Amino acid sequence: MSDLEILTFGCRLNLWESEAMRGLAREAGVEQAVIVNSCAVTSEAERQTRQAIRRAGRARPGVPIIVTGCAAQLNPSAYAAMPEVARVLGNGEKLDPAAWRDTAPMLVSDAASLTETAGHLIDGFAENTRGFVQVQQGCDHRCTFCIIPYARGPSRSVPLGTLVKTIKHLLEHGHREIVLTGVDLTSWGGDLPGKPRFSQLLRRLLALLPQLERLRLSSLDPAELDADFWHLFGDEPRLMPHLHISAQAGDDLVLKQMKRRHSRTQILEMASLAREKRPDVALGADLIAGFPTESDDQFERTLRLITDAGLHYLHIFPYSPREGTPAARLKRLNGDVVKARAAALRAAGAAQLERRLGSLVGGTAKVLMEQGGIGRTPCFAPVRPDRPAAAGAILTLRLTAVSGEHLQGEAA
Repeated sequence: MSDLEILTFGCRLNLWESEAMRGLAREAGVEQAVIVNSCAVTSEAERQTRQAIRRAGRARPGVPIIVTGCAAQLNPSAYAAMPEVARVLGNGEKLDPAAWRDTAPMLVSDAASLTETAGHLIDGFAENTRGFVQVQQGCDHRCTFCIIPYARGPSRSVPLGTLVKTIKHLLEHGHREIVLTGVDLTSWGGDLPGKPRFSQLLRRLLALLPQLERLRLSSLDPAELDADFWHLFGDEPRLMPHLHISAQAGDDLVLKQMKRRHSRTQILEMASLAREKRPDVALGADLIAGFPTESDDQFERTLRLITDAGLHYLHIFPYSPREGTPAARLKRLNGDVVKARAAALRAAGAAQLERRLGSLVGGTAKVLMEQGGIGRTPCFAPVRPDRPAAAGAILTLRLTAVSGEHLQGEAA
């Protein structure tokens, strides 16, 4: 086991930040520690974080455990009180080199006051061929179910020049694909001079980095995708045909209660436009099961959205109240109902994915190999080739069969 161990929970942004922290900790001389990068998106995520801390304490007695991330930001004293925990760092401190040289047991700033941008160069992701790059941090919206703006602070964008430097560094260290991440990715630029749009960021990155072979995007807000984005998506083959929608629900009244800025119709229009521009596109979505007051009919509209919009890769979150959010004051549904609805959404998503994978059989694809013998097509379909291949290789494979949740491939 490595002397410096990082346990990461939650989003892709946390993955990036974990690797940045690995470098900062080493630079500060932290040679032995367990860093727990927590998530607070659901109460289940917090429960898993606490379990991981206890397990780490049993597995590595005497090794300092440092807890950071959104759960630690929101309730630092609770984590500091755990006997296994040596230090608690807030979201504003975990990417600050000075915080890793400090020895104070708790360093947590008010998230609402955060104004700095991020963009640390990292040597991490040694086991991945996809490099994650944080382009934006925080969120200015207040969805009624979401606690993350209180943990991450306001939206702050990483300047273009910093992003180009970071991506060049990753490409030079062997990454063949870059994934842009953020809390509210499409809000990038709103706090920068001239207020550039997210689509402008994509155009500039692709123009300035001709060596970048594959650019992939994480979760997108359908309310913020402009015409220029769709022109670029249709014209630029290096922009991967894989879009993940921050949908959350498929019923208009539930979306209004969530204080989302899009409608069911906008989700369907986005899906249709994406297929018009790139017929091979794969679509994913975040969906919440069992939001308070959700009726059977409203749930059915969300369930039908999976087939109506043709969603393949789903992240399903059973609703869990977060203290301090408006939705936590609404009447909750029975827990068994929430679980059943989450299971129904997952089953519908699995059926869609099976059909999607089946539709790819007989075709060919350029597959970027990762660790573990599985690679990904541009539309994110997982493929296992018929012979071993090094991570980082891009293989042209004929897709021959579906095997469980992945495709089988052979040299074309």
